Amino acid sequence: MPLVLLAAALAMSIASAERLDADSFASSPIKTYGYRIINSYPHDPSAFTQGLVYDNGVFYEGTGLYGQSSLRRVDIQSGRVMDMARLEDEFFAEGITIWEESIIQLTWQSFKGFVWDKENLSRTGSFIYQTEGWGLTSDGERLIMSDGSDLLHLLDPNDFSLLGSIRVTANGEPVRGLNELEYVNGMIYANLWPSNWIAIISLDTGIVTARINLSSILDEAGIQKKKVDVLNGIAYDPIDDRLFVTGKLWPRLFQIELVDLSDRAGRG
Repeated sequence: MPLVLLAAALAMSIASAERLDADSFASSPIKTYGYRIINSYPHDPSAFTQGLVYDNGVFYEGTGLYGQSSLRRVDIQSGRVMDMARLEDEFFAEGITIWEESIIQLTWQSFKGFVWDKENLSRTGSFIYQTEGWGLTSDGERLIMSDGSDLLHLLDPNDFSLLGSIRVTANGEPVRGLNELEYVNGMIYANLWPSNWIAIISLDTGIVTARINLSSILDEAGIQKKKVDVLNGIAYDPIDDRLFVTGKLWPRLFQIELVDLSDRAGRG
């Protein structure tokens, strides 16, 4: 990893003394979307979801926690785990994305990622990085990684070297807590930890152009919040333009449609 780029990324993160956290993000004057539930599917309530990707009619899901981390292929309709690879107990798995015929998976504080064969979930390689690993996605040219700060790191998908970093801002203030990521029509959708908000980020500028308020989706589905953790899982089907969301320990996974709340009261 180029030392100059690494030093610059670290300096940017340290310099961000004033940042928007989840609470202040919720009250910031940004365009807000609500949602409409289109479909609701079963989801393993023991899955501590850290990464979610749609591909060719199935979900690939990465789950976390030490001693429980895994990579899974999941049937959409039933939520059944069709295939699963477990990580060693020393790893707390995080975000995943698909690159060509492989699945790339991060770990939280081990500074190590893994490469898996998409077809049989066999491990084919590993790589290292210098920050925590949180979310991961791809724009088709680069890997895009979050580390819980206000930065998105751009990685070369071939050797995982750092190509650069983008600071994410809303109304001029850096936004921290960027977690699970999904690339959707030229934008980055990012779960904002610890909350049920999703930030919609311009990959060109790092500016949050809009946000999605999913704070009421569990209530609407009749799910007791005391038994679940926060929203963390975004997947997109570009062929049929379907957006899916779930969370850590959620018993349901939802297909949603965004609703513009600019001219009327929002949900929750």
